[in-house]
Formats: sequence, C-alpha cells, structure tokens
Amino acid sequence: MMTLRAGQRLRRTGEFRAVREQGRRMDCGAFLLNWRVRSPEEPAAAARVGVVASKASVGNAVQRARAKRRLRELYRRHQSLVPPNVDLVMTARRALLVIDFAEATQRFVQACGKLVPHA
Repeated sequence: MMTLRAGQRLRRTGEFRAVREQGRRMDCGAFLLNWRVRSPEEPAAAARVGVVASKASVGNAVQRARAKRRLRELYRRHQSLVPPNVDLVMTARRALLVIDFAEATQRFVQACGKLVPHA
C-alpha cells in the first residue's frame, strides 16, 4: 500500500475549514465530499485530500480508523480522477463500514466525475 505524500494531504485546520466554508459539498451516502478549487494566487499543485471520521458519525476508535483507511484507499486508487489544484475533504459516515468496498469505489468515481474544476 502506498501512502500519500505530505503534498497530497490537507494538514492544517485552516485548510480543512477553507474547503468546508468556501467549497462545494456532495453527499455520496456513505461519505460526504467537500471540495474547493484553490485560487490562482496559491501555488499550482496536485490535488490534496483530507479525511475525517468523527466519533459521533462513525463510532469508536477502531471503526474510525477503518473508515479513514477506506477513504484514503479510495482516494489513492482514483486520485487521477480528481482535477489538479482541488482540495478535497472526505467525511466518513457509519454506512461506509457496512457497504461493500466496490460500492464505495463506484460512488467515489461517480462523485469525481461531477467535480468541476471551475466550481
């Protein structure tokens, strides 16, 4: 399994907040997708992702860790579908642990098809 490099991840609270406040949102059932196109002033770079799994929406630490691993793997396998200069926040829901990984993959691929670079 390949890990995501630092340049491919959202790391600071402010980055997550910017995506949620300035970006757009898509409900994918088992997870929520927030995305924001970085402004032209920001340096051009590859897409970045942040993964969130809260205790309230997913469950205990083991369940949260599993949900985050699934979301990171979805992104890792299909990161080429995400346009460059896009920040993505994937928020897990409890249903992510119940559905088949293939179903989650299908939902993520469909969502990526709707990401508009100029959104």
